Amino acid sequence: MVKLIVGLGNPGSRYSGTRHNVGFLVLDKLASRHGVALKPGPESDTGSWGAIQLMKPTTMMNLSGKPVQAAMARHRIKPSEILVIHDDLDLPLGRLRFKSGGGGSGGARGVEDLINRVGADFPRLKLGIGRPPENLTVRNWVLSRFTSEESTIVNRVIDSAADAVERLLKENIYAAMSWSNGLDLTETDA
Repeated sequence: MVKLIVGLGNPGSRYSGTRHNVGFLVLDKLASRHGVALKPGPESDTGSWGAIQLMKPTTMMNLSGKPVQAAMARHRIKPSEILVIHDDLDLPLGRLRFKSGGGGSGGARGVEDLINRVGADFPRLKLGIGRPPENLTVRNWVLSRFTSEESTIVNRVIDSAADAVERLLKENIYAAMSWSNGLDLTETDA
């Protein structure tokens, strides 16, 4: 049972709307849908959705493990009871994919920091941002903003990701996987 939902991103207006911050966008969508006001704290913005804690670490993304570890200790939450939502370079834009837990970070440094602090046994919802074009570094790509055409797709991804999280909570991760992992939100009828 999920007790803590963590959206990964970088804090501050400088990073708002960047590819790296799609985890924040999904968390904001869930908070908005369910009337949760996220309250600022020293290392994270948090709010309660019934018995579930919503969290946006306000450290830089690559240092997300410390505030998540602190929240887990404070609320007595096991790694298997958290859901981490983050961007994924290896998924094309318009795709999302649940992972039930275990394994590595896939190169995502924020996830790597979490694994180093709490272990790898936590479910993840990965949101595709695709690979950068040849003329951009990965760093510049993840910190870039979506084009207006991409924003239309991203809005569908954010809505569908929030739907998928709700399905996970009502049913289980396998039902959420079955529903979401095959979605292609680049199609206009999606």
